[in-house]
Amino acid sequence: MASLYKRKRLTVITIVYWFLLTYITTALIFWFLSLVRQSTQMSEYKLLQLKKDTPDYHLKVAEIQNEEKRKIAQYTGEGSTFMLLILIGAVFVYRATRRQIRLNIQQQNFMMAITHELKTPIAVTKLNIETLLKRKLEEAQQEKLLHNTLQETNRLNDLCNNILLASQIDAGNYKPGKELINLGELAGTSAAYFKTRFPHQLIEEVIEPGIYIKGDGLLLQLAINNLIENAIKYSGKQQAVVIHLRQADGVAVLRVKDQGKGIANDEKKKIFEKFYRAGDENTRKTKGTGIGLYLTKKIIKDHNGSITVKDNIPSGCIFAISLPITEDAS
Repeated sequence: MASLYKRKRLTVITIVYWFLLTYITTALIFWFLSLVRQSTQMSEYKLLQLKKDTPDYHLKVAEIQNEEKRKIAQYTGEGSTFMLLILIGAVFVYRATRRQIRLNIQQQNFMMAITHELKTPIAVTKLNIETLLKRKLEEAQQEKLLHNTLQETNRLNDLCNNILLASQIDAGNYKPGKELINLGELAGTSAAYFKTRFPHQLIEEVIEPGIYIKGDGLLLQLAINNLIENAIKYSGKQQAVVIHLRQADGVAVLRVKDQGKGIANDEKKKIFEKFYRAGDENTRKTKGTGIGLYLTKKIIKDHNGSITVKDNIPSGCIFAISLPITEDAS
């Protein structure tokens, strides 16, 4: 209902906006035609006042006609300028308004998603701890509960890191470091982390050793983690997630492949927008807040790299990160 109301409100605003713009444009055209008509009538009136037997009759007629042409040219120039300014302003206001409305909707969706994302690990952690306190469980059961609690805590920590870093990067308060990084070790660390976190998920690694880049280890680790978590999120437990790293022509290429449902072509560019998530927050089953891929793209761009997404055959997606490597590994 809320989503339907928002769409109706946007439709009403759009209709009212274009009605007002049409009215202003019509009034401007009417003003122009009225001035031209008035100028023509004034010229005809002045011509009627002239006497044809006067020696300078033809000279005065030419002056009156030239004055009429000058006024029409003046009205045309002024009207065209006003029309151009109105149209430019109208397009700017229209785009800015729609962008703000879409941003507000995305922010509301983000608040709904983040509320769910925060409540779930907190509720699971609380329940597990209460169970450990109230019941005497076998050691295996205790370890399972503690493992689940740690997993939810890590998920909560990753979520908080994403939100805080996105806020700091947008505000320009975070300055990426320029340390020498072994990208293979970084990717391996991320793979090991998710293997521990999701023991039933099949994660494969094909990592070429000895690839070094300069950048911020914390940010790059977060970017890789976001891609792997995203792949796991949209893949089934029986489907493999493949992490592939190689270098070619002075560029390190890291690919994360999944075998999920894939992404529609019209969604491929939108998924990197802040707060963007396909579907509706009330019906979407997959977890997420819409800032992971946005933050990943920002991080890679700040490291002079690029990120792309394409279809995986026969199903799923391939996210590819390209980063310039450094030969100085000392």
